[in-house]
Amino acid sequence: MTYLSTYRFLKKEYDCRLDVIPLPEFDIEIHNLPFQSESWKLLPGAGAYNCSDHDLLFEEKLGHREESIFQKYPELLKHDDIDILENRDFKYTVFKRASSKKSTGIILLFHGLNDKYWDKYLPWAQKLVENTGKTVVLFPIAFHMNRSPISWSDTHLMNAVAKIRKDYSPTIDNATFANAAISARIQAIPQRFFWSGLQTFYDVVQLLEEIQSGKHPLIDKDCSVDLFSYSIGSFLSEILVMANPQSLFANSRLFIFCGGPTLDRMLPDSKFILDSDATISIYSFYTERLERELRLDKRMAHYCNDNHRAGNYFKAMLSYHKCKIVRENRLREIAGNIRVAALKRDEVIPPNEVINTLQGEDRDIPVRVDIFDYSYSYDHINPFPNKQDIEQDVDKSFNDLFTLASQYLQ
Repeated sequence: MTYLSTYRFLKKEYDCRLDVIPLPEFDIEIHNLPFQSESWKLLPGAGAYNCSDHDLLFEEKLGHREESIFQKYPELLKHDDIDILENRDFKYTVFKRASSKKSTGIILLFHGLNDKYWDKYLPWAQKLVENTGKTVVLFPIAFHMNRSPISWSDTHLMNAVAKIRKDYSPTIDNATFANAAISARIQAIPQRFFWSGLQTFYDVVQLLEEIQSGKHPLIDKDCSVDLFSYSIGSFLSEILVMANPQSLFANSRLFIFCGGPTLDRMLPDSKFILDSDATISIYSFYTERLERELRLDKRMAHYCNDNHRAGNYFKAMLSYHKCKIVRENRLREIAGNIRVAALKRDEVIPPNEVINTLQGEDRDIPVRVDIFDYSYSYDHINPFPNKQDIEQDVDKSFNDLFTLASQYLQ
């Protein structure tokens, strides 16, 4: 099958509500397994919190909602994060060989910001299984994919939210139904970006602990763990590998596609990712005001200091010019376990910024970055367009990229 035919076939067959989907055409099975997050209590909405690692109590300090616009939103966007049940109890997807044996090697696959459906990634997972023989785990980031209320993907409802945002801010760009929910939520409470990322970080650790305990039904407790990441999923993956909780990623290889730079060097202002007002809000909070904000928010400050390696490396990945020594020293230590593919015409994750971050200011960090430029029209959101008239060109580009990734991860 070509990439296009594989995409169409898998999109038709995939249903995250089904426990098992046999695919004899590929000698593969898709499993959708339940997961109950143990880290949801970190999220905004509780009012009072406890860091069990350090026996510290905190009060929530969130003073950043723009109340004048917030009050105009429908109730479906006013729920506290901690009360959104879909984000606590959900399913993740596993692609594996059709075999009764438990997998001895897995690849964690992480998606991009504001992705709501796995469609794009299904051929990616299939090709990685085909090429490497390893099992691929598609794990959703908090409040993405099936970890968010279905109403956030309702075109009619989200068009209404986008209209509210346009009416409130006439100069706003890229306010669309596709990014209305995430843009409204992040602009109202920028801290959500940190807390949802930290929840996902701990969810991944929880999953790997479950595997190591021998309790996972499909994966051997002594399996190898590697990562394939795309876009903001690469930001998460970098922090996982840099922090290396419980040495879970000490021997892991990370393949990054269309990702890698510090937050301030990404350009997420897009009708599919964030609108311009939300982009400004997140940049202002994390790259301009962060130190002032941390003086006001003691809980977030605690999780961003040396007591919590995940938050410490999160902070190091926010701004290119800040925490550079911490970031670059750690990248030197793990450079041999990172390989990167960037796209020349990617305007969301510019390839020069990938190099600036991962090879360092002096270009003395030996992370290999390959830059590709395809013959057809592509962009960050859609590197492999599903178009009949360029099917062969897309198929070649797709196979070249995933042959490279598979060889590295194998």
